[in-house]
Amino acid sequence: MSHSRWKSLRERKLAEGLTEPEDVAEARRGIRLSMALAKAVYDRRTELGLTQTELADRAGLTQAKISRIEGSDTVPTLPLLAKLAKALDATLNIALDNDDTHVTFTAHDTDAA
Repeated sequence: MSHSRWKSLRERKLAEGLTEPEDVAEARRGIRLSMALAKAVYDRRTELGLTQTELADRAGLTQAKISRIEGSDTVPTLPLLAKLAKALDATLNIALDNDDTHVTFTAHDTDAA
């Protein structure tokens, strides 16, 4: 079943008054957050023209760890997020509101110094 067909089926069932179990909803929120972070890290890294290995060197991590983050295969700790933000020369912004999740990196203004 394609993703769009599955999503339509899920939305139809929810509209009919069926609800998903709370543990399923919680897992879905975690996956969305992990995917949003993965995309933000990838977008900022490619914006800077860095390879995963170069970002890993800057952050004091392994290339495999960067790959896991960008692949949504791990949930980083706050200290690791701080290392990533510093290595990406940016501020990490995370906005969480129910099912709406936004994760972005805002580049530091290097001209302000």
